[in-house]
Amino acid sequence: MQLRKVTAASAAVLALALTATACGSDDKDDSAGSGGGKKITIGIKIDQPGIGLKTPDGKFTGFDVDVATYVAKELGYDAENIEFKETKSADRETAISRGDVKFIVASYSITDERLQKVDFAGPYLLAHQDILVRADDDSFKKPEDLNNKKLCSVAGSTSAQNVHDKLAPKAQLLEYGGYSECLTGLENKAVDALTTDDSILAGYASQDANKGKFKLAGFKMTNENYGIGLKKGDADLKKKINDALTKMVKDGSWDKAVETNFGPAGYKNEPAPKIGNVVK
Repeated sequence: MQLRKVTAASAAVLALALTATACGSDDKDDSAGSGGGKKITIGIKIDQPGIGLKTPDGKFTGFDVDVATYVAKELGYDAENIEFKETKSADRETAISRGDVKFIVASYSITDERLQKVDFAGPYLLAHQDILVRADDDSFKKPEDLNNKKLCSVAGSTSAQNVHDKLAPKAQLLEYGGYSECLTGLENKAVDALTTDDSILAGYASQDANKGKFKLAGFKMTNENYGIGLKKGDADLKKKINDALTKMVKDGSWDKAVETNFGPAGYKNEPAPKIGNVVK
């Protein structure tokens, strides 16, 4: 009788051990990049055409999406095993430190302040603050031409204020709720220009509904080094991502992604930046 009790108890322990082992095999992320059907969660923007956009049918498109997909493949993950997660600008460091995502590819500029909290692989794109104007408007030759013009930016952005403070103090600043509203205002001549990173502007101008309506002025008012954010101290993952980015540039996939996502806007992009070279 006592023997049966011990046997039953042993069976219960064995069952629990097997259950724990099975649960352990379902880990979502595999930092070693061995693939094997496991999933990886990557943070992106989902509301920036050309950069990171979630379409009505649930698909994800954009340059950052292409970069993230390429890097994930080099780490051992097939496209169908990638889970893209929206990470808004204010939440990026928290998402990384909390482990919500393995890494973030979301127009994430490398700054000294952010480097105190997270690490960056890359940079993989050098963008600049620019303005978007109507395609038939040739009045903007230099940033100072924004004086006495209506300059649009979105709520929470400092782009327009930077122009006002440093380059065109007489610019009339208008703050709208979103870039789409600024574009509508630009098309209807309620505003004269829209400002943010040139890569983001090119993405909006490249949308089918906007093709031929707008153009970039080509002002390089700031340097924005886009990097891939990851948990601070993860040197192994950082090296693997940097190796993947290097390969993406070398095999031509980087140029192809630029042309696909930004080409229709006539975006004169910088050459692919050298890994580890942050342009101030």
